[in-house]
Amino acid sequence: MSNALVIVPTYNEKENIVQIIQAVMGQPKDFHLLIIDDNSPDGTAALVKGMQNTYNTPIETKLHLLQRAGKLGLGTAYIEGFRFAIKNGYEFVLEMDADFSHDPRDLQRLYLACSEKGNDLAVGSRYSTGVNVVNWPMSRVLLSYFASRYVRLITGIPIHDTTAGFVCYRKRVLEKIPLDKVKFVGYAFQIEMKFLTWKYGFKITEVPIVFTDRTLGQSKMSVGIFKEGFLGVLQMTVRSWFKKYN
Repeated sequence: MSNALVIVPTYNEKENIVQIIQAVMGQPKDFHLLIIDDNSPDGTAALVKGMQNTYNTPIETKLHLLQRAGKLGLGTAYIEGFRFAIKNGYEFVLEMDADFSHDPRDLQRLYLACSEKGNDLAVGSRYSTGVNVVNWPMSRVLLSYFASRYVRLITGIPIHDTTAGFVCYRKRVLEKIPLDKVKFVGYAFQIEMKFLTWKYGFKITEVPIVFTDRTLGQSKMSVGIFKEGFLGVLQMTVRSWFKKYN
């Protein structure tokens, strides 16, 4: 049984899902994989089911699939994934996108940053050594970069890439954070989880990565997502002034 689970939420990822499963399962580290599909009308879940016979045996299930009724939000998908990981005894829980914007070869670097170097959260960071983004228009690079700078300024969190969705948690972090009280369901969920990890006193590190924009499928990013984060970060910070973290 592997001690590490990779969680990949999906919605309409038929162009990428088979290749991303093969890439994750082909890493030197024996990762297990949980696909959480929000009722993709393009048949993403069916492709995952078709691959389960390749990776699953009566002795060990390596490729898991959780199907949900519809688009319920990125944050709720990860929360369900975290609970699945805790219930099934995984010590390390990783997040990544399905579209190869996160390089599966970096999974092991994130895992080792926690398992061997003593960190509780490892963040695959686009901005810790400059700006390492490929194929994004400059407007989106600037929006993302300054969004992270804004979060760091308002909250004080010592992380360059606060919106990153490529991370590795130790199980104890997810057991400590009250997951049922996490407020955000969109991409601001990533900010809130890092903020709570920091406020609870866990050790965080950034692992430099190169982020490459998707070449297949459609991006789910929008200006509205950044607006959610802009206002939500203020509310989250103010709420934290009146809360004890222990």
